[in-house]
Amino acid sequence: MKNTDILVSGAGVAGPALAYWLRRAGFRVTVVERAPAPRPGGQTVDLRGAGRDVITRMGLMEQARALSVEQRGIETVDAAGRVTSRMSADAFGGEGIVSEIEILRGDLAGLLYEATLPGTEYLFDDTVTALHQDADGVDVEFERAAPRRFGLVVGADGLHSVVRGLAFGPEAECVRPLDLCTAWFTAPEETPLDGWFRMFNAPGGLVASVRPGRLPGETKAGLSFRTTGPVSYDRRDTAAQQDLLDRRFAGVGWQVPSLLRAMREASDFSFDTVGQVHLDGWSRGRVALLGDAGYCATPLSGLGTSLGLVGAYLLAGELAAAGGDHRAAFAGYDRLMRPYVRKAQQLPPGGAAGFAPNSALGIRLRAASMRSMNRWPMRPLLAAQFAKAGDIALPGYGVA
Repeated sequence: MKNTDILVSGAGVAGPALAYWLRRAGFRVTVVERAPAPRPGGQTVDLRGAGRDVITRMGLMEQARALSVEQRGIETVDAAGRVTSRMSADAFGGEGIVSEIEILRGDLAGLLYEATLPGTEYLFDDTVTALHQDADGVDVEFERAAPRRFGLVVGADGLHSVVRGLAFGPEAECVRPLDLCTAWFTAPEETPLDGWFRMFNAPGGLVASVRPGRLPGETKAGLSFRTTGPVSYDRRDTAAQQDLLDRRFAGVGWQVPSLLRAMREASDFSFDTVGQVHLDGWSRGRVALLGDAGYCATPLSGLGTSLGLVGAYLLAGELAAAGGDHRAAFAGYDRLMRPYVRKAQQLPPGGAAGFAPNSALGIRLRAASMRSMNRWPMRPLLAAQFAKAGDIALPGYGVA
């Protein structure tokens, strides 16, 4: 079989972006997605650096800006709601902690999905259950659809990638946990945010946050906590996850009690551990990985969206340049993408501990650090961290 028929697992951000570029290069693309339809809403993601360049080359920047959420920046607060530190969205040329362009994940995924139509086949409410490779192609079994044969398979299905598990091995061998858990959900706006992403830290490695949504009166809330090792939980049991958060955040002040109540009513509640994916290679025969499935850098990096968009552009571009020769294309993809991933996975100073300090002293030092970010000696250090977003030269592949 010629490598003209490609299956992509995952219809989030990276999957549809890859489908767009592959279709443009003349490949036939099928995308399989576990959800019954494109997932709306979700939290805001950063559109920055080289990720913006890819969206621009797709001709979608004007639409992306129209969907962006108005955010003035990030501020930390104490239990009484008093601001302890602040960084505006225009800091570091719009590439600071809060990017100049923030867009709800569902809005960006929807924009990319629409850009792939018509001409891309989608199999919603389904997933891959088995892969069988030979010299000429991959036989794929699905949970619902009949088995089919493809030239290549790409896993763009996130941190807990099904494709990676089938072709590369157990998750424990691929994912490095950062001893942090995070929940995201939509909540009513309790007090006016005036465009600010507001974050509260409590001793014990607890973090609560609210940031503006795109619709009036709604916020995008987060609850995170540090762990001392693996956390055992059922990924399908939402009530048990919420019980865990109730126990962890019991007695915590600021807006936490109302956020705990709101999470029980939220239709978009999600909970997950935080980890990075590290692999020596992103392909096994005719199967390749893209985005979080292959090189998750965690939300702490602020570069997950850019990695997915850039990876999709490079993988499709290399396949097109190689005339579908997957061996040459996968090698070129790895060569071009590897340095960018390596830099993106270098977490900000302190990593998870810096994001969620355990002690009251650590929380005060975190606020002091943010206040000093625009002053020497922090400014050069942070500028280098934020500059990673654009630290890759994208080939033209005939489109730029």
